Amino acid sequence: MDLILCHTTADFDALGAAVGLSRLWAGAKIVLTGGSHPAVKDFLALHRDEYALIERRSVNPKQIRSLIVVDTQHRDRLGAAAEWLDLPQIEQIVVYDHHLEIDSDISTTATHIADVGATTTLIVEELQAQQVEITPFEATVMALGIHVDTGSLSFDQANHRDALALAWLMQQGASLHVVRDYIDPGFSPQLQALLTEALDNFHCERLRGYTVTWVLLKTPGYVSGLSSLAARLMELTESDAVLLGARYALGDSGEQRLTVIGRSQIPGTNLNELFQPLGGGGHSQAASLSLRGVDGQATLQHLVDRLKATIPHPPTARELMSSPVRTIRPDTTIAEAQRILLRYGHSGLSVVDPTGKLVGIISRRDIDIALHHGFSHAPAKGYMTTNIKTITPETTLPEIQALMVTYDIGRLPVLQDGELRGIVTRTDVLRELHQEGARSEERGVRGNAVGIIPPAAFLRLLSDRLAAPFWELLTQASAQAEQRGWHLYLVGGGVRDLLLAKQNGAAPLYLQDIDLVVDGFHRAADVGAGVELARALQQLYPAARLEIHGVFQTAALLWHKDPIFGSLWIDIATARTEFYPYPAANPEVEASSIRQDLYRRDFTINSLAVRLTPPRAGEMLDFFGGLLDLQAKQIRVLHPNSFIEDPTRIYRAVRFAVRLEFAIEPQTENYIRYAINSGIYKRTQGNNSRAPALQTRLKNELKYILQAPYWQAALSLLGDLDALQCLHETLKLDKTLWQQLRFLERCLRRFHRESGVGSRESGKGAERQRGRGAEGQRGRGEILPLTPHSSLLTPPWLLRLEVLIAYLAPEYRDRVAQNLQLPDDSINRLRRLQQAQERVLTVLPSCLLPSQVFDLLRQYDLPMLILIALRSPRPVRALVWQYVTYWANVQPLLNGHDLKQLGYKPGPQYRQILDDLLAATLDGIIRDRTEAESYLFEHYPR
Repeated sequence: MDLILCHTTADFDALGAAVGLSRLWAGAKIVLTGGSHPAVKDFLALHRDEYALIERRSVNPKQIRSLIVVDTQHRDRLGAAAEWLDLPQIEQIVVYDHHLEIDSDISTTATHIADVGATTTLIVEELQAQQVEITPFEATVMALGIHVDTGSLSFDQANHRDALALAWLMQQGASLHVVRDYIDPGFSPQLQALLTEALDNFHCERLRGYTVTWVLLKTPGYVSGLSSLAARLMELTESDAVLLGARYALGDSGEQRLTVIGRSQIPGTNLNELFQPLGGGGHSQAASLSLRGVDGQATLQHLVDRLKATIPHPPTARELMSSPVRTIRPDTTIAEAQRILLRYGHSGLSVVDPTGKLVGIISRRDIDIALHHGFSHAPAKGYMTTNIKTITPETTLPEIQALMVTYDIGRLPVLQDGELRGIVTRTDVLRELHQEGARSEERGVRGNAVGIIPPAAFLRLLSDRLAAPFWELLTQASAQAEQRGWHLYLVGGGVRDLLLAKQNGAAPLYLQDIDLVVDGFHRAADVGAGVELARALQQLYPAARLEIHGVFQTAALLWHKDPIFGSLWIDIATARTEFYPYPAANPEVEASSIRQDLYRRDFTINSLAVRLTPPRAGEMLDFFGGLLDLQAKQIRVLHPNSFIEDPTRIYRAVRFAVRLEFAIEPQTENYIRYAINSGIYKRTQGNNSRAPALQTRLKNELKYILQAPYWQAALSLLGDLDALQCLHETLKLDKTLWQQLRFLERCLRRFHRESGVGSRESGKGAERQRGRGAEGQRGRGEILPLTPHSSLLTPPWLLRLEVLIAYLAPEYRDRVAQNLQLPDDSINRLRRLQQAQERVLTVLPSCLLPSQVFDLLRQYDLPMLILIALRSPRPVRALVWQYVTYWANVQPLLNGHDLKQLGYKPGPQYRQILDDLLAATLDGIIRDRTEAESYLFEHYPR
């Protein structure tokens, strides 16, 4: 006999899961181990015969072979049926549940536990996988299980799997009419009386922006439906959390019992963890417990105190606000106000008088109306709002939200001692509410998918994943920032790589590039907070070299081949915002908040941040869906105009996509193609003498790509996007250009093999941008070993870039090379390439002897010869290759010392003699020293 066991006081989720399992386990019977909820009892009064239910007392324990336990992992929730778990003949015990982080005391042979809103969802998924058909009656009770346990998909623990399960059950004929009747059965007269008593006697406290309500009722006995009573009390008192206690005497014994029902909508609270130590449990938002022989009042107060202690400090305006605030004067024209809005992307501006006092706010709608009526010249004071609601830096998020809803305000200025410190907008509030919703789920990681990680868990991740010295360094940085009243964040690639490494289960991560952002504007007017923090850290780590880049308000600490940190590079920046005055320009930078700092970044996966300083250390900031994009393995840009403003982001998108094996999200690819096809880069270069994103910054991005081991895949993707037009509108990656690049690679492999030099061009240390010179970066990579006739050492990435530029028409090469600010020798080589190639192609076919080839080609350095060879017909290429690999290395059989020993007087003739000896050697006229001396005496008698 196979039995499916529901926990005592079975709810619809337990019953629905059990009914579904009875179809998966043919012949299995369902046992209600100890009563059921009132609504379940009423439901079964009509529908019992539709399901495989049997009484516990009718079971012969000797005939039990298998036990399937649903919706619990605790023996004591199975009543007397828990004894069956210890029967010696039991072949298997299987548990299905959706309560995570439970210490089970049931010894199982298999478990099916997942982060879904209802256990029934797991059963539905198995029914679908096995293509089992069910009856409408079975579908209805299973739909009830999901509806009740997920609050009809409104509880935080509900997710898409529950919704999909419900959709399938509806396809199977689940009755929505029946579902509606039983999920809202109405209040009995007894519950109505208890509700009145509760409303007369409840206690309420406002704490950290949330309302907590509790009440203890005395009932004549056990009362069904207390969970509905708690939900209604929560609704009527407009509370964020409710603890409802009911105490009563048990039968004739008079033993006192206490039942407590908990409901909470406060982010960060967990009623399951609160009730578990006392033997109760449930979900983070809904839980219950039953106790015997306890002081009801003292127990309830204990629970209330513990609940209040877990209520997190809500975010304050100081953390939410954007700062500094863009302000205008009352006499600023509407046209100028519109220009400022466009520049900074704001939806409104604060208006201040000459003393800096806030006198009004003007919104984009106000400005649009003025412009519509032709008043672009009018002053802002005629359209601004003067009835201003303000807040302080300590105003909490719930209070801010209430103000915005009550007064329909889109932005609230933050004042401290009468000074305008910042502004909180609807967008700031919505982003934070989204963050809170994500944090409250605390889903962690499902399989290989990146999920929301609670702050404490992320701090553990940092300490576990990073080598101890690196974690200690971040701890020291956090402490230094906290001492100064600043917030410190680990941002960008470091967070991304930690999350990806966590997925892959890799060894401890040695980050060689760490980006830290100091958000200190709200506590200190000094915009150089990042520089100050870097100086403080250098005092603790004197082995690090300090670099300061004042224009960007950044500093860097660099270690070079350190025995502990290797070649670590730490960027420390003050939180900032930026504006591009025209496409491809360098951005204009201003100090700002961490939110705006993340908003200015390129891709969602690089806009993640983790707070390192208390009180919310470990909190992840993900305003743009970066975690979801990590999970989806896609590169998604933050702003539609991002590639218009900065074409180097196209190259960064390609680099990240290839290196991380991600795909470029389709809309992002559309933005790239639109920017390239718009012709904006050509117009920008024509209208501006400086376009850094098409010059030095573009060269840096090309370097990162062309020196990486994946450069061919990245270049292929750039070619597919037509992105090489950023160098010049005529540059295309066609078959001929690929052939030239392949010839170059053969050359490079040959020289590496002969020199024994291996490539070191890859590695995250090479992928840096801000504040580095093109030639002074870490991880420079392999150096091409040249033949003795040349003194030039050229990195392979630069040779690859020269091949790309050389593919342009001759009249464009010099300008492109200068735009990219290549080294002088590269510019000169590209400038002379056409002339040199023409001469070689003209003269080389007439060279009949090796010495003639040598005389022609010796005047060119090796990179020039490579460029000529890969662009020439096969016979010419063969001769050039013979020269660079053999003839260029041939030496005369006699040297100047030998000439002197043979009696020749030193002088200018030495050069001519040695050149003739070399030519004779190359041409095979002389083969050894004896022949060389004979040749010498014959042609240059003493």
